[in-house]
Amino acid sequence: QLVESGGGSVQAGGSLRLSCSSGGYNFASACMGWFRQVPKKEREGIGAIDESGTTTYTESMKGRFTISKDNAVNTLSLQMNSLKPEDTAMYYCAVDPAYVCDKVVGRVPEFSFRGQGTQVTVS
Repeated sequence: QLVESGGGSVQAGGSLRLSCSSGGYNFASACMGWFRQVPKKEREGIGAIDESGTTTYTESMKGRFTISKDNAVNTLSLQMNSLKPEDTAMYYCAVDPAYVCDKVVGRVPEFSFRGQGTQVTVS
């Protein structure tokens, strides 16, 4: 089970930090990441972080979004800066076996498992 937190409403130009925790997955040995989705649209990958902590981002997300993890407390984070109204979406933490990140080197995977999501609204 993945549990996201930290969503909310923010003004354009502001920042939010999302967190994801799990009691069942070992973040140190998994391929993890974030994606977002708005109703009636396909999911949009944000980025991924592999076992070693190497990150990959969708081109449009580079520069404003930063993914990090703390293996000691099994927490994944997404720092979002300079937020825009078009960033409004449901944000999901996601996980796959470690080999998935290796298999799609340089790209953000289509993750198989996700949390329940946390809403981010930028106005």
